[in-house]
Amino acid sequence: MTQDQWGQVKQDLRKTVGSSNYTNWIEPLELSDVADGVATLDVPTSFVGNYVSQKFGEHILFHLRSAAPDVRRISFNVPAKRPVATRATSTAAPRADAVRAERDNVIAAAPLEPKFTFDSFVVGKPNELAHAAAKRVAEGGPVTFNPLFLYGGVGLGKTHLMHAIAWELQQNQPNLNVLYLSAEQFMYRFVQALRDRKMMDFKELFRSVDVLMVDDVQFIAGKDSTQEEFFHTFNALVDQNKQIIISADRAPGEIEKLEERIKSRLQCGLVVDLHPTNYELRLGILQSKVEFYRGQYPDLVMADGVLEFLAHRIRKNVRVLEGALTRLFAFASLVGHEITLDLTQDCLADVLRASERQLTVEEIQRQVSDHYNIRLSDLVGPKRTRIFARPRQVAMYLCKQMTSRSLPDIGRRFGGRDHTTVMHGVRKIEELRASDAQIAEDLDLLRRTLEA
Repeated sequence: MTQDQWGQVKQDLRKTVGSSNYTNWIEPLELSDVADGVATLDVPTSFVGNYVSQKFGEHILFHLRSAAPDVRRISFNVPAKRPVATRATSTAAPRADAVRAERDNVIAAAPLEPKFTFDSFVVGKPNELAHAAAKRVAEGGPVTFNPLFLYGGVGLGKTHLMHAIAWELQQNQPNLNVLYLSAEQFMYRFVQALRDRKMMDFKELFRSVDVLMVDDVQFIAGKDSTQEEFFHTFNALVDQNKQIIISADRAPGEIEKLEERIKSRLQCGLVVDLHPTNYELRLGILQSKVEFYRGQYPDLVMADGVLEFLAHRIRKNVRVLEGALTRLFAFASLVGHEITLDLTQDCLADVLRASERQLTVEEIQRQVSDHYNIRLSDLVGPKRTRIFARPRQVAMYLCKQMTSRSLPDIGRRFGGRDHTTVMHGVRKIEELRASDAQIAEDLDLLRRTLEA
């Protein structure tokens, strides 16, 4: 079969499939070879080849056989190096180039932080499982759990682990196509593709990666069209045994307005919680940061007890903790003073005041009533049915654990109840926490929400 004959076949196909389909799918095809009854067509990407085969394969074969009766079937090939299209051969740039440029744009929009590596991640009991799972994924090889879903509050290390995985994969397996971006960037790219009528480029971009990493997936909740595309992208990658890594600020089942089918898919892999930091982990993070800063400020002297003071006082957010230490070193360097407890308290007065904010009983009551979907008046009221009594005991337990209020004071704020009633409720929840997984999960979620 000659190239002239192939040109005529393409013109016949234009009449069959229409101008739009022809421009997008048929025009980029090039006849490579005809041998043993097989016509081989070069395509920009495997995605294009698969799509054309499914949608237009029968039409192509019909017109090929009209021009060359010995052709019995067609095959698609992605050449190692595709020549640049000229006006004589194509009026459109190769789709592969467009996809490659789009991928570069996405990566540029979600750069990896150089300092977020496994070496700089301080491991402690609250995050050891998440760290181990991330290391396993970063090793590459066969996919053992898909997806890996990391969740936890702000500043607990989710993004750090995501970046660390990407760095490790790129270093050890540079041939892998690793794509990292936030859920908001995924949504932006999707909307942009709809607007520019480049959905096929979008689909090829996200379904041709080897590892897809999406940060803060809770942001697509409630965005119906974006969720639809995310769902299909997720399924396509899982079907190809490609690794998916997701992060969010809460467990999949707790993300409101996220479609149930997406929740189900996200829960099929390994779901790992990064717990709030404990004192030992915070102290370890500070010590590792001090070692880093000593290279920048070699003449600075830090008094004993400063790191322990910060680890005790700044408890909720590692980013705030690290930011406080950065400010402290910079301030001490500028004024030329030793870092003492007094200097620390003066320099970080606003940060320490914010960290001292105390939870109120009323805040806990509101959060518990919202969690169990009951009215606040019923939570503190006289009704003793189980639907109200158990949340009431949970709220009492949290008030005892998370505030400095006395039992009589807590009782007064729960409809004037006696302190013995509060004591009974606290003990009951302590017992249930060890035996009832649902109660334990509720307490964990409520505590994280209240501490955020």
